[in-house]
Amino acid sequence: MRQYKIDNTDGKAYPLGLTIVDGGIHVSVTAEAEECSLVLFAPSAAHAAGKEDGVFCSIPFPAEKRVGNVWEMTVLGKGLERMEYAFEADGKMFSDPYGHAFTGQEEWGGKDQVHALLRCPVGQEGFDWEGDVPLHIPYEECVVYRIHVRGFTRHSSSKVKDKGTFRGIVEKIPYLKELGVTTLELMPMAEFSEVMAKECYDGPNQRREADGRLNYWGYGSAFNGAPKASYAGKKRRPDLEFKHLVKELHRAGIELVAELFFTGKESPAYVLDMARRWVREYHLDGIHITGDAPAALLAQDPYLAGSKVWASYWEGVAKPSSPKYLGEYNDGFLIDMRRVLKGDEGQMGRLALCSRRNPAAHGIINYMANTNGFTLMDLVCYEQKHNEDNGEKNLDGSDYNYSWNCGVEGPARKKKIVGLRKQQLRNAYLLLFLSQGTPLLMAGDEFGNTQNGNNNAYCQDNAVSWLNWSQLKSNQDLYTFVKFVIAFRKAHPVFRRGTEPRMMDYEMCGFPDVSYHGVRAWVPEFDNFRRQLGILYCGKYGRKPDGTEDDSFFVAYNMHWEPHGFALPHLPKGLRWHLAFDTADDGHNGYYEPGEEPEAGNQKQIMVPPRSILVLIGKEHKQKVQEEQDAHI
Repeated sequence: MRQYKIDNTDGKAYPLGLTIVDGGIHVSVTAEAEECSLVLFAPSAAHAAGKEDGVFCSIPFPAEKRVGNVWEMTVLGKGLERMEYAFEADGKMFSDPYGHAFTGQEEWGGKDQVHALLRCPVGQEGFDWEGDVPLHIPYEECVVYRIHVRGFTRHSSSKVKDKGTFRGIVEKIPYLKELGVTTLELMPMAEFSEVMAKECYDGPNQRREADGRLNYWGYGSAFNGAPKASYAGKKRRPDLEFKHLVKELHRAGIELVAELFFTGKESPAYVLDMARRWVREYHLDGIHITGDAPAALLAQDPYLAGSKVWASYWEGVAKPSSPKYLGEYNDGFLIDMRRVLKGDEGQMGRLALCSRRNPAAHGIINYMANTNGFTLMDLVCYEQKHNEDNGEKNLDGSDYNYSWNCGVEGPARKKKIVGLRKQQLRNAYLLLFLSQGTPLLMAGDEFGNTQNGNNNAYCQDNAVSWLNWSQLKSNQDLYTFVKFVIAFRKAHPVFRRGTEPRMMDYEMCGFPDVSYHGVRAWVPEFDNFRRQLGILYCGKYGRKPDGTEDDSFFVAYNMHWEPHGFALPHLPKGLRWHLAFDTADDGHNGYYEPGEEPEAGNQKQIMVPPRSILVLIGKEHKQKVQEEQDAHI
């Protein structure tokens, strides 16, 4: 202790946690206790259960400097930067909730996690951002891709060097770019303990022991200000590895949004401080708040204004802003559109609403599949959950999946069933990417990732949850379709407007921006038994970056198991309807390349096959175009 000096004479107000000062450190911590101390450890000391193991010294906080339940002091002396630290209150050791990095859980699933005390390095290394700044891509231009850091590249088929780490994601950036991703979302990646524990009793003594399962997803208590050490790789500082990931993604033009889970036991001040840290220190483009957190407080924070902030609910909280930065993220779209996909009654009104919804006050994050529930492939292969491997007698996980197995439960070899499942997947992709909100794709859904019917794989740190990249080859047709529809969405602003369609011709174009149609043009039918709907998008209401008008489109949805004819709205003179998508056309993989769209044979009516979606584009008559080209020559 003699080599260190306590100096609280500068009179400054410091934030909670550790702050580097000239000649030493300032530490502040919250503890409802009679006594509190800073505990320093030699960095080479083994991490073990006993508090004395590896302790270099313990420095009590001066009682007179306590403010409420906050203890603080400035410690000066040489060699502090080589130490690690934790705190002790009334004889009980605990880690710094505000720590920037931790040691003790570098190995994923380490057996000592239940008892180990996590320590924070005192020294903080600098990082050269090289001028990096958040990208702030508008919601209407975003395509979100959600991943689990470990599961994304842990499988041997990923072919990356640093499997299951932040660097593994960096190695996959070319893939993300090729697919068309603009925004990457990470599942919980703050420092959490993945080893699940149970309470054991030995007579009057109680202890915690590992129960053999892993909290693979990461939902639970966490040190929400520090990247997870086991995601950094061996002998690498997690904070620097995470910053490297952010910088490399930004260099490729891809945003990064991280999910932060809160249990509800944290103070609102802590939640706000952690959200600010990720945006300010780590240059994150946004945060996704889950669990129990004060969303209204985050919505009003000036530091977060402009950064994407996602939560499940903003109605009555959010105010219109330009640009939008708050985003609504919940299962509403998933439930409605899955029911549309399987052909449930009374869903055409929900289809109309979900496909246009885009509030003025906040963005909308749309998805057909997410972490909790079936993958898209399992959605069309299973009607019942199959969670037996979770060890809970298949009682866990939701019983409401809104799925249809297309005739057979689980894997199928019959060509008819396999073809119908892929047709339904193409329908699902169009339901997602032709809707006005921001589309989110769960990693692997673009190439038919399956969890074998497990809709709650929270504890499956194995091939059930890891992405099998071999499916990219076996389901190349699905990947090609998704890649094409993402590019299609980006090319046509009528499907990704910055404001919600008004269903009016407010610019006197001759057509409403968006209109609805039934079997007869201009006569929408929302009867309970209807399973078909036509939506007309007027190209004059969509402006491309060069200022030119977009094309007009008619999207015919037939979710019935019978074919239905649709009367086609008339196009302006000189234009004719051509087919851009036909999800029932397996020979063309459901789509037609730009410039090669076949002309609809009947310009007044078109027959839509069962359980399929047709997208028609208004283009000049090919014969007329050819004649004009010949005349020019």
